[in-house]
Amino acid sequence: MIIQGTLVSSSGTGNNQIRIENDRIVEVGSNLGKADFSFSEHCLIFAGMGDIHIHARDDIGESQTYKEDFCTASAAAINGGVVHVADMPNNPVPPITDESYREKVLHLEKRNPTIHFTLYAGIGPGTKPLSFAVPYKAYMGPSVGDLYFKTLEQLDETLSHYRGANVSFHCEDPILLEEHAVAATHEERRPPQCEVSATRFALQMIEKYDLKGKLCHYSVGEGLPLIREARSRGVNVTCEVTPHHLYFDQSDLTDQNRGKMQMNPPLRTISDRHAMLDALRDGTLDYLATDHAPHTLDENEQGVSGQPHLDTYGAFVTWLILDQNFSPQQAASFCSENPGNFVNPYVAPKKFGKIEAGYTASLTVLNMKEPITIQRKDMKTKCGWSPFEGITFPGSVESVFVEGQKVR
Repeated sequence: MIIQGTLVSSSGTGNNQIRIENDRIVEVGSNLGKADFSFSEHCLIFAGMGDIHIHARDDIGESQTYKEDFCTASAAAINGGVVHVADMPNNPVPPITDESYREKVLHLEKRNPTIHFTLYAGIGPGTKPLSFAVPYKAYMGPSVGDLYFKTLEQLDETLSHYRGANVSFHCEDPILLEEHAVAATHEERRPPQCEVSATRFALQMIEKYDLKGKLCHYSVGEGLPLIREARSRGVNVTCEVTPHHLYFDQSDLTDQNRGKMQMNPPLRTISDRHAMLDALRDGTLDYLATDHAPHTLDENEQGVSGQPHLDTYGAFVTWLILDQNFSPQQAASFCSENPGNFVNPYVAPKKFGKIEAGYTASLTVLNMKEPITIQRKDMKTKCGWSPFEGITFPGSVESVFVEGQKVR
């Protein structure tokens, strides 16, 4: 198979061809032959985009699959131009031991979704590292599920066993959360100082235990200088940002939409939102990761936090490029290359993130001249809604290739 069009990488763009055999890219260049698929000048071809922070809600107990499962999450991802995801471990049956992790892997394989899933293992009070390499997630304070720490000292003790591991942190200080638990609104119950305090502690833990650290769904501008200073000293830390913290802020909240607009961490100020856009642009933030949290609308109205974002990933990227003046090369970094670098140690023989010989033949094609208005009827996520309903993005997903097969 030969694909032709405008190829995008972090180093530039150019019209070229990709030759694919089976599930691999075998050659990139000009005059490779007659194209099987040729995309117009309005389209940009990226190495398949990856979302390294989702909640598929699927485990061996299947108690939450009414919200989502591996196959419906896969369908939503393809709808949004995403070709691989990393699934979080805060399941009712959490993957925290060799046995429980392997059970979740077998359950995933039984589902046989179209796209690739990388699975995080959970870190909780008293857990120990698995006997094989996986990415880990630590919840510093209460979130959805029971896998979290009640004190930072408890987290420190547990992390002492994980020296050198790849650990992602949900940065909210559990003590400060408890102090604000009776505040009037969700945003006041999880104020910025909870994230800033937890950021300081997470950076200390990453440095103390030589972790490969990642801060999840970053949202507070005040914490960005801490991250930059730590990096300047060689601390190995990367950071995510979500579509909702880039697009919405507290000025968008109304009495009518508060349920749908509740997440952990919550929406911040306009200035925080602008700081996240600037930090994604300058490279302080490394990944566009959705924190895809598919709860039903009834659950959101009852106070369950989280929004579904897989279906709208690619369309949102066109908003970043066309309306927020990000370059396609920047998008290639935080949507394709950096997520690929994150999962590649765990997905061999697959290899995501670049349009180069030897990489997996998964591609995301965006049409920058085909606007899309987000409608509930077009969502593939099982929970069946989007916070972007009624919003028109300036471009859309044109096509998706997964491991050498055109799936959209």
